[in-house]
Amino acid sequence: MSSGASKLDLAARAAWMYYVAGNTQNEIAERLGISRQMAQRMVAYAGAANLVKVQITHPVSSCLELAQGLQERYGLQVCRVVPGAGGGDNPNESQEVQQMLAVAGAEVMDQYLSPETPLVVNVGSGRTLKAAIEKITEIDRPQHQIVSMIGAFASDGSANRYDVALQAAEKLQARFYLLPAPRVAESESDRKQWCNHRAYKIVAGLAERADITFLGIGTIALQGAMHEDGFIDDAEVAQLQKQGAVGEMICHAFDVEGRMLATALASRITTPPLAARPKHPVIAFAGGSKKAEAVRAALRGGWLTGLVTDEVCARHALQDN
Repeated sequence: MSSGASKLDLAARAAWMYYVAGNTQNEIAERLGISRQMAQRMVAYAGAANLVKVQITHPVSSCLELAQGLQERYGLQVCRVVPGAGGGDNPNESQEVQQMLAVAGAEVMDQYLSPETPLVVNVGSGRTLKAAIEKITEIDRPQHQIVSMIGAFASDGSANRYDVALQAAEKLQARFYLLPAPRVAESESDRKQWCNHRAYKIVAGLAERADITFLGIGTIALQGAMHEDGFIDDAEVAQLQKQGAVGEMICHAFDVEGRMLATALASRITTPPLAARPKHPVIAFAGGSKKAEAVRAALRGGWLTGLVTDEVCARHALQDN
């Protein structure tokens, strides 16, 4: 790589960290292994070189290479990789990565949502997906139909904070369809009752015909999204882990190879099933060291056609072990 290209890479990385992740120049210097003065110069150089507009126009070369590697290995149609945020050693990693993924994810979503051709759009849940939807362009697309893929409420009747389909519909002025059921039913028989309801079947049928799906990837762990939000308790986390679960998408738990697991939880989930090797775009948004195993497993299972992630997850997914 030429010295000019190396300087652009460093400037672009510093710009991502400064303008998107909100790092101070001292933090940038520490994480990039350079002096504070150099960090300041690189941020300034990014501006002078027209790298910084509404978005970073010069992607980091390593991120491009990782994205290409993921596309080739897993047959992805689209992939975006943003710079990492220092891995697990950085206590703010999750927040910083989420901010960067939100920017990159919104760009991807805008590309798919901007055409005027009517679309049925499935929307899952998750903090990163929510952050990305907050940044998508507000455009008038009343011909689109936005479908929530997860139950609209918890067993106690409270709304799910991360059911973000309504927010997407409001951004697009589109029709919104909620899934009229709890995210996790009290029992298998209770699930069957909910899923046999006429309104549920209408929405689930629409979800099956979706032109594109956007979703997040969660972990099966203490303080993972499903556990933190109260959908599974400590004992259920332990049981799922014992059965090999490492991650979940719209509540469906899968193992390290991406195989969906037939668990007690699965018999109570009301979310529609995902299709392996999907015919229409299914794009996931997830990053950070805690998500690395789950992201790789989702890719191995062949559930995705697209991914927006960070360097940490991308490198892990390209490992052979």
